Amino acid sequence: MKTVMVNPSKVERSWKIVDAQDKVLGRLATEVARMLMGKDKAICSPNVDCGDFVIVVNAEKILLTGKKATTKKYFHHTGMMGGETWTSFQQWMEKDNTYPLKAAIWGMLPHSSLGHEMIKKLKIYAGAEHPHSAQKPTSVTL
Repeated sequence: MKTVMVNPSKVERSWKIVDAQDKVLGRLATEVARMLMGKDKAICSPNVDCGDFVIVVNAEKILLTGKKATTKKYFHHTGMMGGETWTSFQQWMEKDNTYPLKAAIWGMLPHSSLGHEMIKKLKIYAGAEHPHSAQKPTSVTL
């Protein structure tokens, strides 16, 4: 049996659209991360970006289970002494309702140059409208 090596120039990418309305944040993030990495394809390879482009709409309508909507905090540090900030989930949803979903998906991708290429294929929109209709995305139900 011969081992097949994936050629990055031969990878065929498609566009997929996911509706995030009434979906749980973590469950949605895992499925989107799998599509971005290409783990749903037969030619999946850990050293080649084989994933598809993913459009997520209605990101403002994601859900959290339990009391996480009030207790979940996001951490950021500026690098200076005492430069840590904690922002709640509700504050992020008021400021930028696409950030919690993007942060959850980025946490599930490899934190390397390959992961940076994968996250560039993710398009998140707060409402139901998106400017990618020319790419003819296929709808994915999760």
